[in-house]
Amino acid sequence: MEREDGLFRAALPACWMQGRTAYGGASAALALAAALAAEPDLPPLRSAQIAFVGPLGGALEIRPTLLRRGRSASFVRVDVASDGALGLAATFLFAAERESQIAHQPEPIVPSPHGMPIEGPADIAFVHNFDHAEAGTVARGEPRIRRWARLKDRSGLSPALELVAIADVLPPPALMLAHRPGPISTTTWQLDLLTPAPSTEDGWWLLSAEADMAERGFSSQAMTVHNADGALIAVAKQSVALFV
Repeated sequence: MEREDGLFRAALPACWMQGRTAYGGASAALALAAALAAEPDLPPLRSAQIAFVGPLGGALEIRPTLLRRGRSASFVRVDVASDGALGLAATFLFAAERESQIAHQPEPIVPSPHGMPIEGPADIAFVHNFDHAEAGTVARGEPRIRRWARLKDRSGLSPALELVAIADVLPPPALMLAHRPGPISTTTWQLDLLTPAPSTEDGWWLLSAEADMAERGFSSQAMTVHNADGALIAVAKQSVALFV
């Protein structure tokens, strides 16, 4: 990624594409990387609100804008465009810890053991940047997916960048209800990090997604990310357009 004044430029390789657009985790991670490069000494990432406005690919223009920098919290907006058209609009919240009388942590789960490796579809390029493994079984016909996943090349990535890159890797669970394959498109993504320093063992994260509803061409889904010890690291919501 190269910087020109307030603009960053990056070339997204074909191996990160899914159909006519980039894999959402990759484009969101590039947006986060630009925010971190543009605004030094930001506190930890706490939340990301991402709108996938249109297709992205090839040469990207990434423009971060500082919306506010307070004593403990900062907001940075990032627009990502290709071919002169906006493809992604993100708002990131970075916030430092503060003292509070309120403390609540979800109980860790007992993580499912790693099962058989899962090979991604040959015609979807981006999935081959990840290792996938089974994580228990889900009843046939239920709109739920649970898998272990890790990014194959994590060198040079901060924990937050790695988490953003991998947290979107599961296919939408609504597809478990489809009678035939077909295209989908994530439209919005809200990701909340529950710790300022996400970590796991050997790069493996336990990812889960479950559809809240799916009808009339749209679905809403809830997602979680646990680390290898079973600690809940992130939660997310997505809206997905269904063309099947």
